[in-house]
Amino acid sequence: MASDETAAPTDWQLYTGERVPHEGIERLPDPPPWRTFTGGPPLPVPPGDSGNRHAAASYRPSRDAVRQVNAALYLRRPLLVTGAPGTGKSSLAYAVAHELGLGKVLHWPITSRVALRDGLYEYDPLTRLYAAERAREDGPRGATGPDDIGDYLRLGPLGTALLPYERPRVLLVDEIDKSDIDLPNDLLTIFEKGSYELVELARRAEPTARVMTADSTTDRVEIRDGTVTCRAFPLVVMTSNGEREFPPAFLRRCVTVDLKQPATVEELTAIVREHLGGVVGADHGEGTEGELPDGAREIIERFFARRSKGLLANDQLLNAIYMCHHASFSESPETVAELADQVMPYLSRDTAGLDDDGGAPR
Repeated sequence: MASDETAAPTDWQLYTGERVPHEGIERLPDPPPWRTFTGGPPLPVPPGDSGNRHAAASYRPSRDAVRQVNAALYLRRPLLVTGAPGTGKSSLAYAVAHELGLGKVLHWPITSRVALRDGLYEYDPLTRLYAAERAREDGPRGATGPDDIGDYLRLGPLGTALLPYERPRVLLVDEIDKSDIDLPNDLLTIFEKGSYELVELARRAEPTARVMTADSTTDRVEIRDGTVTCRAFPLVVMTSNGEREFPPAFLRRCVTVDLKQPATVEELTAIVREHLGGVVGADHGEGTEGELPDGAREIIERFFARRSKGLLANDQLLNAIYMCHHASFSESPETVAELADQVMPYLSRDTAGLDDDGGAPR
């Protein structure tokens, strides 16, 4: 959503940003020698689209975003995406998965309480203990066979992304700047090794089990020797609002891109047309399908003018146009304009409550 400009396809670019699904990922060359992983046996990527078709089909990547996505794919490195709220950081992950046919995006939302283990896998020992007690109480009639530890292990988004898929999965690590201070450093080892150990399996005499994944609780994958090693390193898209600095050791192992706010009214108009052209366009005989009516263009210009006085996000503009489109059927133009401002409040404290002229609060 950051820009109206997209990169023209070239021989080396697998992801073009043109939002048309294709098999370009088949042209991905072998990794650099220091980023080769040998997990197996190979697994097919689960069928299905990105999981957010609207975001994937409407996202307009900048030229820099397209180039850096390709760099991350070639180098088998995580992509750190920074930018203001509403610039499309999360949408980029869905757009790549959609265009390159990489299946459903694995989503790992980050909070200050999240630890590395949460992303790798979950083990439920209490439920396993209760099941064992019930089996003993029921005696021979309740026995159904040996205890299956796979019933109590489920891989998380990161753990699933590191399975030995034939094609890279897309993992969205959302708002990593909200993490505990240790998480970025903890991720370094995982990203370098491309593997991790399931301790509960490794301790068993038979360290092989079929476990659940983040994709499904019914379809299982076999883990051998208590270890998961990737085959195609996943495209890890980590988003950040720029609320903290990351360690140099972490940054040097990432490919980075900073998404900018649209610089012109025309760029904002193109974004709105992609998302809402089919909803608010061609209404009441105004223009052709996808062409925005005058009311929508006025809100875009108002949003652009107000943005110079404080922090606003592009999704606020989309919300305002959608709401005002429906309100215009029964409300006066003055009331609709007031509704637009109410749906587009400033996001920063120093500008919250300012009037349209940037003066004192009303």
